[in-house]
Amino acid sequence: MAEQRQTKTEDEARQGVTGHGVRYVLSFGLGLVIIAFIVAYAIVRP
Repeated sequence: MAEQRQTKTEDEARQGVTGHGVRYVLSFGLGLVIIAFIVAYAIVRP
């Protein structure tokens, strides 16, 4: 019995959504973490 291959387009095969400003959310979050570490260092520093 011959096996038939399924082919999908790039959009059909993609699991997640694209867009929605992901790069901005990640960069904003990273910036906040860096600021939080600076504040924590300033508070804990002897």
